[in-house]
Amino acid sequence: MPLPQHEPQQQISEQEYLDGELLSEVKHEFIDGSVYAMAGASADHGRIAGNLFAAFLRHLQERKSPCEPFQADMKVKTGKKFFYPDVLISCEQEENEYYRNAPLLIIEVVSQSTRKKDNTIKRQSYQALPSLEEFVLIEQDFVDIEVCRRSKHWWPEHYYLGDAVHFASIDLTLPVEDIYARVMNDDMQAHRKNTANYE
Repeated sequence: MPLPQHEPQQQISEQEYLDGELLSEVKHEFIDGSVYAMAGASADHGRIAGNLFAAFLRHLQERKSPCEPFQADMKVKTGKKFFYPDVLISCEQEENEYYRNAPLLIIEVVSQSTRKKDNTIKRQSYQALPSLEEFVLIEQDFVDIEVCRRSKHWWPEHYYLGDAVHFASIDLTLPVEDIYARVMNDDMQAHRKNTANYE
């Protein structure tokens, strides 16, 4: 997720939050009445989320699936909270055009400044959603993909370079290298250098 600002604004209602988001140039997340502004994301963050969104969209369209992916601008409602996941997949036609109640898959791209929030309040909130089958945390500063599946009691599984990640909820397998395509962190730069040396 993009970097959150440090201080929440005053307590407001859910409807006030939703109405405000339609007018605001800055996105906010809503946690139990408090609103937190979000800052912009890095280029590597955008590359990872974009790689996944493109792969998911192509896969779901090829299968003529009713499911569809969203990136960054679609909120998820969980209890009295609204978050903006980096990528989500929803399969239900929902009445509200600005948020989803029943996502199938949620992905957050993690940075040092967002790791604590992604690993605590977001993880707990997302995994409480009855519809959710997979929750994925992807590090942007180094190569590490954590996949938690409801079918495995949310036990985390980690994937690294050389591995392939199976997104069971939509039956799609992607190499870790493809998910990190064009990313410029140290792990990926070293990997490209080593690959070039063998060619």
